[in-house]
Amino acid sequence: MDYKNEVLNQRESTHGDYKDTAEMAEDLKSVIAEHFPDKLGLSMQKHSLDLIATKIARLCCGDINCLDSWEDIAGYANLISERLKEVELDGRN
Repeated sequence: MDYKNEVLNQRESTHGDYKDTAEMAEDLKSVIAEHFPDKLGLSMQKHSLDLIATKIARLCCGDINCLDSWEDIAGYANLISERLKEVELDGRN
């Protein structure tokens, strides 16, 4: 699609068509929620999984080599990893 806003045109080259990416991201989120409803404890965990699903959809629908998306996925996972280490060290669940 050709947008009037150049930023949107640039994002489409890395993120793919917005409609396609949104549909795939929502499908991924639905699968996660359907198959793991009891395991999504902390809101941070669910939010990170949602963001990771969005990044996966962008990679699949857009540029698979977009370094920023891969780094974002690692970053969201690292946020949860660090938080779980804190909880473990504090003896909390």
